[in-house]
Amino acid sequence: MKVLVVGQGGREHTLVWKLAQSPVVEKVYCAPGNAGTAVDGENVNIAADDLGRLMSFAKHNDIGLTVVGPEVPLVAGIVDEFKSHGLKVFGPSKAAARLEGSKAFSKEIMKKAGVPTAASKSFTRLEEAHAYLDALDDVPIVVKADGLAAGKGVHVCKNCTEGKAAATQMLQDGLFGPAGQTIVIEECLEGQEASILAIVDGDTIIPLETSQDHKRAHDGDLGPNTGGMGAYSPAPLVTDDIMDDIIRRILVPTIHTMRVEGHPFSGVLYAGLMLTQHGPKVIEYNVRFGDPEAQAVLMRLKTDLTQILSLAASGRLAELEGLEWDERPAVCVVMASEGYPGSYPKGRAISGINEADQLSDTKVFHAGTMAKDMDVLTDGGRVLGVTAMGDSIADAKQAAYQAVERICWDGAWNRSDISDKA
Repeated sequence: MKVLVVGQGGREHTLVWKLAQSPVVEKVYCAPGNAGTAVDGENVNIAADDLGRLMSFAKHNDIGLTVVGPEVPLVAGIVDEFKSHGLKVFGPSKAAARLEGSKAFSKEIMKKAGVPTAASKSFTRLEEAHAYLDALDDVPIVVKADGLAAGKGVHVCKNCTEGKAAATQMLQDGLFGPAGQTIVIEECLEGQEASILAIVDGDTIIPLETSQDHKRAHDGDLGPNTGGMGAYSPAPLVTDDIMDDIIRRILVPTIHTMRVEGHPFSGVLYAGLMLTQHGPKVIEYNVRFGDPEAQAVLMRLKTDLTQILSLAASGRLAELEGLEWDERPAVCVVMASEGYPGSYPKGRAISGINEADQLSDTKVFHAGTMAKDMDVLTDGGRVLGVTAMGDSIADAKQAAYQAVERICWDGAWNRSDISDKA
């Protein structure tokens, strides 16, 4: 079988690497890919949102399965386009992808499903948003752009004054363009976060191993929000009892409600949770593998990923006889460019990747890289996801940071406390 992975980040490199391990896979293409996917697969110079060219490539190259990595093509309807031409594709439909593409829609589904989440209200008019905030106690709140904003559309505000400023930036100043024409204002949940990824085919739900992301830029969860500065799996704070609660009160009701509402969900359902003193509550839903959670979770997966995703894409996930996992924990440390999550330079030469990759139970996943001549250059804010396994979380952390120490470029930086919460 030939497989096509759509996207160019760390998640996509992880998918290419894992799918290529399947005995039934002849070749893995990645569009457009990065310097790492070019080594573990073959890059195709087609943008992830160029649905027409992607579909044409899949048809003319006898692609047996397409796996869509990022949210933008999913929300744009790539799955519907591929299926309309008889192509097998893993991911949710355009209608179902609204769980991530519209926070207001997602909140409405959660409300109908009775899923525990933060109390919230949606607004399109600034004066109504300000009046709502004026009526609240002066407590921390969260203001979110309704649409996709490249991971930057969430403002955690210390008080309602900051909340009004955030609402003004989005609704009046057009900070996020069309994505911010509707906003969601919600209570600020307290607790520890956890990421739950589940493979779904519309009916059957198979949760993957737990993980925890590190969103803030700096040690101690300080600094601005990022796309994720590292992750580890499993997350010990998600006990068996809590996981049972998550499946029963969050995953099952959501998938059931999506089907009842006429938007059956197939693909990866990613529940970003806050483990509060009142139990787990949903912060948000994503409709694809997390990044960098995918690096830590899929590093540990022993079952054939191609088989899993192919069955899900065919609506036959119930035929899967469970999942097999490496019991050892995995830790992923993201190495970023100087200036990230703000503006950052590109084109800086990276050294030491091969030396790090040669360490035992270690894999350097490329995120923002490009190849030029014989060099690997930086081409993004989050550049590499250095991932390692160990007999304990502490051992996995030590192994990951030993690999990080072998890699350098001008302006490289990373957090030093990934997995310490465990």
